This record gives sequence, C-alpha cells and structure tokens, in this order.
Amino acid sequence: MAKIVTIGFAQKSLQHFLELLRSEKVTCLIDTRLNNTSQLSGFAKKKDLKFILEEFMNIKYIHRVDMAPTKDILKDFKNNKITWNEYTKKYLALLEEREIKNNIDDLFTTSDTVCFLCSEHNHTHCHRSLLSEYIKENFANVEIIHLQ
Repeated sequence: MAKIVTIGFAQKSLQHFLELLRSEKVTCLIDTRLNNTSQLSGFAKKKDLKFILEEFMNIKYIHRVDMAPTKDILKDFKNNKITWNEYTKKYLALLEEREIKNNIDDLFTTSDTVCFLCSEHNHTHCHRSLLSEYIKENFANVEIIHLQ
C-alpha cells in the first residue's frame, strides 16, 4: 500500500515540522508550491528545506510545480472571486490537463512514504488534499494522512 502524507509549514516550528515527518517515516517530500522561494517561507525556502531534509533527515526533496495550482486560480480563490467548489473543479481539471496521473509512477513504491508540502496549515481548503485524493482515485491501495 502506498502512503501519502500531506503537510503545510505554516504555524509550525522547524522542530515540530521535522518531528511530524519523522513520525510518519517520510522518505520523499514533494514541494507542491508554485513559489517556494518567498521570504514568507522561513525555514521552508527551497534551498534551506532541501538542505535540511537531505542532509539531516535522509528525506529526498523534489519540487513539482506541475502539481501546484496556477497563479490565477490561487489568486481568484484567495480574493474570493471563486468558491472552494469552483477552485476544486479548476484545480482538478488542471491536474487532468497536465496528465499528472501519468507522471507520478516513479514517486510511489511500497517502501516509500511520500509527503506533499504546501504552506497552508490546514489541509481542508488546500490543493494538497485535492492532489492526494486525485491520486488515490487513480491508483489502488493509497492511504492518506494529513499532518497538522
């Protein structure tokens, strides 16, 4: 059974963030943010996070922009121009358009625990929950765990 874990870095200290990853035995973290170099990212900026994960935690770091929502979809949702349901439809259509289900086989093995990262603290209104459910619908035997 493949295991997908999701996590947002907001409202977490570096220590808590790493303890959560360790508790689920994450072996590969996939950064699904459109922009992973923002000053607001703190410890989760691309180069810093990659260094911490790979050098100290033995967790592979991959940035997959193709798993992120577009700037327009994200902006429209944050500015309340579209509802969560509309955001969901647009994001899932984007995953189909990008043929994500055909480009992830190499990420999942029975011994790996993959973690999708974004910034949102809560997964309920975040693309990482939609992405993990999309993968679960397209692949058999997928378990999803959302870390808080």
